[in-house]
Amino acid sequence: MRILFDSRKEQFKTPFGTIRTGQNCILHIHIPKDCGATGVRLRLEDCENRPAGEYAFAKESQTEHYDIYRCEFTSSECGLYYYWFYVTKQDGGFRLFRQGRDTNMEAGDKWQISVLPEDFTTPEYAKGAVMYQIMPDRFFQNGSCDLRDKLQPFTVHEDWNELPNFVPDAQGNWCGDFFGGNLNGVREKLPFLKSLGVGVIYFNPIFMAYSNHRYDTANYKRIDPMLGTEDDFCALCDAAHALDIRIILDGVFSHTGSNSVYFDAKHIFGTGAVSNPDSPYRSWYRFRHYPDAYECWWNMPTLPNVEELAKSYVNYIIEDDDSVIAHWLRLGADGFRLDVVDELPDEFVLKLKKRMRALKPDSLLIGEVWEDASNKRAYSISRRYFVDAELDSVMNYPWRTAIIRYALGEDDGSALGETVMSVAENYPPQVLSCLMNHLGTHDTPRILTALSKAPVSESKAERGAFTLSEQERAEAKERLYLAAFLQYTLPGMPSIFYGDEAGLEGFEDPFCRRTYPWGREDAELLEYYRAIGRLKNESAALRFGDVRVTEAGNGRLSFIRRYENQAVRIYVNRSEQNWNLPEGKVRFGRGIASDGNRIMLQPNGFCILYAKEL
Repeated sequence: MRILFDSRKEQFKTPFGTIRTGQNCILHIHIPKDCGATGVRLRLEDCENRPAGEYAFAKESQTEHYDIYRCEFTSSECGLYYYWFYVTKQDGGFRLFRQGRDTNMEAGDKWQISVLPEDFTTPEYAKGAVMYQIMPDRFFQNGSCDLRDKLQPFTVHEDWNELPNFVPDAQGNWCGDFFGGNLNGVREKLPFLKSLGVGVIYFNPIFMAYSNHRYDTANYKRIDPMLGTEDDFCALCDAAHALDIRIILDGVFSHTGSNSVYFDAKHIFGTGAVSNPDSPYRSWYRFRHYPDAYECWWNMPTLPNVEELAKSYVNYIIEDDDSVIAHWLRLGADGFRLDVVDELPDEFVLKLKKRMRALKPDSLLIGEVWEDASNKRAYSISRRYFVDAELDSVMNYPWRTAIIRYALGEDDGSALGETVMSVAENYPPQVLSCLMNHLGTHDTPRILTALSKAPVSESKAERGAFTLSEQERAEAKERLYLAAFLQYTLPGMPSIFYGDEAGLEGFEDPFCRRTYPWGREDAELLEYYRAIGRLKNESAALRFGDVRVTEAGNGRLSFIRRYENQAVRIYVNRSEQNWNLPEGKVRFGRGIASDGNRIMLQPNGFCILYAKEL
């Protein structure tokens, strides 16, 4: 018989997942009587594999075949820890590790546990809110803007429905083509966003920059002229807040643009590190040879890296009375999403978070992380995003990948179920409830295209011109219904990349960054997103509840969401057979049948069930 321990089951570990400083963690391990064990010890290690504690188990009870041992421990030190067991016998002993959900002697992985600050909280409004991501140049235009200070060169498309440029202009410049979407355009469409149930808007960068994506910041304290003015921003925030919608800005603090007030490679501003050797911004940059050799992001000379912990940089971005953070929060912003947060030092992120909370206690800080953020290592350092309460939320790429694979039939549900529970176990519950759960972003193909099985051409021009056939689009839409259902019923903030709800297609950047198809929306898809938005907002269990996967495999996935006295079961059927469900009331779904007595979920069907017994 196997030694029994499963960190996800209450009979073996409480509480589930992470713990807070000073909170008791209780472990039980079941050891077969014929093993000859005389004792068990818990070995705790920090994220650098250094011993962090050792605790003895005591025999608590027994069954016919097992001796049950119990251990209780607490920690006063926040941190990421790993643990394993040592089982003693009269003739020696052995180490016990994790192998999948089982235990294994002398080989395998360690279990993970994070100890969090006792006072770690996340904003209530973000928990389970519907998020909407906007690339403002491509969303909607209302009126014209004063372009006299717009960085040159640039062009503005005459036709809103044209394809974004995917080759450089005649002078070799990239990303200088615009469509003219602006902040006033977003403000005009706020009622539309509210109809989708949106409670949080996340903007790609809006600060002055040369490019259309604006990740090459030219001035952190100025709206890009193509988007409008500071007054326009304030008006947008006021109108959004009146509708109970929060505004999150993109903070790009690991690098600036080379064509900026701070670096000034083109000698436009006269104040930058290149144009003025005595510039106050000189210490921000890492010059190997001044002024023409410097560190830059991904070796792109237009994106010079900054020294984030330079005192003047920290003051400018965070600490000054009118720092960048203070400036925009006071004007109405409700938080920031940190671009490439793994390239920002933990000390910088923590300072930023503390200043945000001092200025606006319910402000929200999201990080761009593509992996499991709880154990993320960057530049050989384990990041402290959660154990120091640095981030409230992260972009949830692990679930995105797993949902897409399941919807495409590349996974029978086993991997998706495991990914869901791995994130649920590793992330703090207050973070889990406001994860940015996206299916598409400005960095990924459009979700409708990603869910098709259309062949991908090697030619960029052909990929830009490509559209799904009628059959391919119909099949991709059915998969999107299922994928979005999972996105909205799992914990966190379901995030819509503008236009996904309208059926936009497109491969990689810049084809995923087309303009919103006003007047050409897929009406059926749009109404579906409105329906699941209402569902998310109206259900406390879907907004705030925990999650436990109850079945995963053979094409089937089911999980339960619980909050206080409310609980719902979610079922998704990617198998080729009908799935007979337990008795209960169907709240929402597709592909549901009944023989008068039983509810049956047909292949590719899904539903939410308010069961009588949970």
